[in-house]
Amino acid sequence: HVQLVESGGGSVQDGGSLRLSCVVSEYTDCLAWFRQAPGKQREGVAAISSERVLSTAESVRGRFNITKDKVRNIVSLEMHSLRPEDSGTYYCAASVGYRLTATRLSKDYEYWGQGTQVTVS
Repeated sequence: HVQLVESGGGSVQDGGSLRLSCVVSEYTDCLAWFRQAPGKQREGVAAISSERVLSTAESVRGRFNITKDKVRNIVSLEMHSLRPEDSGTYYCAASVGYRLTATRLSKDYEYWGQGTQVTVS
């Protein structure tokens, strides 16, 4: 059973930066970050595939960057120029199985972290 533990959330001012990290208990092929604000649907923010192909939501493109460390099984999300609308709970997700392309659909991920809160004000 794959386990994911996120860290790095917090409160930051409009325009600030945060770095989220997610430690994955074993190697998985496709990793992603999702977020959910109160009253809204979960949104796929960024994903990285087995071949390091990236997929980033238009709302964060140019501001957020997803990377993964295959040796240490860590996936990170660097967030810059944060806006109040970026606030929410951020979840790390993992999918077992080779994927050439990255997917930001929640249905494609079997394992999820507990979430970390990001507040931008």
